[in-house]
Amino acid sequence: MANHTRAAVMWEKGKPWEVVDLGLDDPKEHEVLVRVEAAGLCHSDDHIRTGDSPPRYPVVGGHEGAGVVEKVGPGVRRAKVGDRIIIGYIPTCGVCRPCLAGKHNLCDNGLHAGTGKMFDGTFRMHSGDTDLGGFCATGTFSERIVISQDACIPLPDDISFELGALLGCGVPTGFGSATKTANVRPGQTVVIYGAGGIGMNAVQGAALAGAARVVVVDPNPMKRTASMDFGATHTFETHQEAFDFVKEVTWGALAENSIITVGVTDQEVVSQAFDIIGKGGQVTLTAVGNSAHNTIVLNGNYMIGYEKRVQGSMFGSLSPLLDIPRLIDLYRQGKLKLDELISNRYSLDQINEGYQDLLDGKNLRGIVVRSK
Repeated sequence: MANHTRAAVMWEKGKPWEVVDLGLDDPKEHEVLVRVEAAGLCHSDDHIRTGDSPPRYPVVGGHEGAGVVEKVGPGVRRAKVGDRIIIGYIPTCGVCRPCLAGKHNLCDNGLHAGTGKMFDGTFRMHSGDTDLGGFCATGTFSERIVISQDACIPLPDDISFELGALLGCGVPTGFGSATKTANVRPGQTVVIYGAGGIGMNAVQGAALAGAARVVVVDPNPMKRTASMDFGATHTFETHQEAFDFVKEVTWGALAENSIITVGVTDQEVVSQAFDIIGKGGQVTLTAVGNSAHNTIVLNGNYMIGYEKRVQGSMFGSLSPLLDIPRLIDLYRQGKLKLDELISNRYSLDQINEGYQDLLDGKNLRGIVVRSK
């Protein structure tokens, strides 16, 4: 063990994050050691605290980040020392069955997301005799991490680490939920439930795809107002208000698409999203709920009679290596907002404050920055 790092650890469900010193192994075959420069505070990591999606505890949090490669292990070809990278929480091998089918977001290399193990079944972070994994086999709430070379996505010099972190999860997940999973087409009506860090990018995606109406449902007035700057055409505090509006303007046909990007999915919001779509419509489910409970309970007769669909979305159904560069090009052309997503910046020691701000509805996206 040749390295040390400070990291935010969740020792067990329901506890606050604790920033501690950990031992960090050198990278092994096909692995790299990365100095993390920025990490996004995604709601998915708060599901670790609540236990909605329990990983192996203890765990180093964070899966959205960017940094610089400091060391490489044997056989590494996809990165070299000094490279600026986006840290991909879905390692993409390019040769497994999902990858060969074009589903890079479902790569088999993501099998250790819940344990943080490396591909050889061992761990790289340690506290005494206790092994710790990083969430999604990354753990970006740490000064340094060891990840697979398959999780390295090039970050151009003109894109900041902060924006690189957002491009690791929140932006493509939301954007792709609209443009790829939902396949929003010009002229459609799209209803988006939840306008946080993921939902705001679903708004951008739907608007850029040419939707005639991008309807946002969110109880938070700050987020409703902000969504208008990202491409929303109408906003409502409640589902009923949105439903009445959509029914009226579509002459009863209802929406072609609804996208769920709330903080925590439950049966109520899924039912609402199902009710607001019309014949042949699709509910795109992106937000995570409590894994111990069923979050989809619907009337199958309406699904059959109207050919409605409910479709899950992982990473917006996008390819990390193919689609992140495309998103960067849209940003360079002024068509995709990234800077405006960052509400507040925090040091690693302020991580609990950052998550409280998220839960209080103050942030679209908070960022942990190395220099803070």
